[in-house]
Amino acid sequence: MPQLPAIRRATPDDAQTLSSLAARTFVETFGHLYPAEDLQAFLADAYAVDRQRVILSHPQYAVWLLERDGEAIGHAAAGPCGLPHPGVAPGDGELKRLYVLGAHQNGGMGGALFDAALQWLERDGPRTLWIGVWSGNAGAQRFYARHGFAKVGEYEFPVGRVRDLEFILRREGRHDAIA
Repeated sequence: MPQLPAIRRATPDDAQTLSSLAARTFVETFGHLYPAEDLQAFLADAYAVDRQRVILSHPQYAVWLLERDGEAIGHAAAGPCGLPHPGVAPGDGELKRLYVLGAHQNGGMGGALFDAALQWLERDGPRTLWIGVWSGNAGAQRFYARHGFAKVGEYEFPVGRVRDLEFILRREGRHDAIA
């Protein structure tokens, strides 16, 4: 019988696992949008093992792995907001990544990863939170809207020569966010 998925905070020792999973989930979700050479260059840079190790070692960032039967099947990452919006203020947080492999979606685990990231982002109290989401990902936009995020801007996200239109979502600090 398969184990229920578990969520745990990733450590620098998980850099290789995170690198592989991040690349796999990005390709599964968005790979069809890009020429192969642009996609490979993006993956080699954005999800390099050394880059993941730096993120996992940084005290202002956190990453969670969703695991089932010892296999990483999803991840979420959070940290200080780096989105290009004039309303971003020091101390604002950002959900930077939230991915679950397609074969494991629609079981509530993406929501559990989301909750883990938001609890960490608001561990010191309510604060303004931000998310960048691809303009073509209506499902993610609906999910975030259900959690109080609203579109406040747009920007272009480069993957090689391709520039994706991304929506910037924001949720003001909520005093009911911490139970």
